[in-house]
Amino acid sequence: MQVLDLHGVRHHQVFDLVEDFILLSPDPVFRIITGNSNRMLELVKEVLTKYSLKFDYVNWSNLGAIIAYEGI
Repeated sequence: MQVLDLHGVRHHQVFDLVEDFILLSPDPVFRIITGNSNRMLELVKEVLTKYSLKFDYVNWSNLGAIIAYEGI
C-alpha cells in the first residue's frame, strides 16, 4: 500500500500533491497521513471527492490518517 505523509506540507500545496499521488499510484488503495489538522483533512477530502474516492479513518483513536479507496 502506498503512503502519502502530509506532515510539513503547506495547505496551498495539498491539492496538487494529493492529486499527483492519486494519479501516479499503481494501487487503488492507499494511506494518507493528514496529521491532526482539520483543514488538511478537508483539503484532502476535496481531492478524493473530485476523483470519486471514498475513505475511512485508519483507526478511530487516531483521526490523523485515512485509507482511501475506489468506491464500489
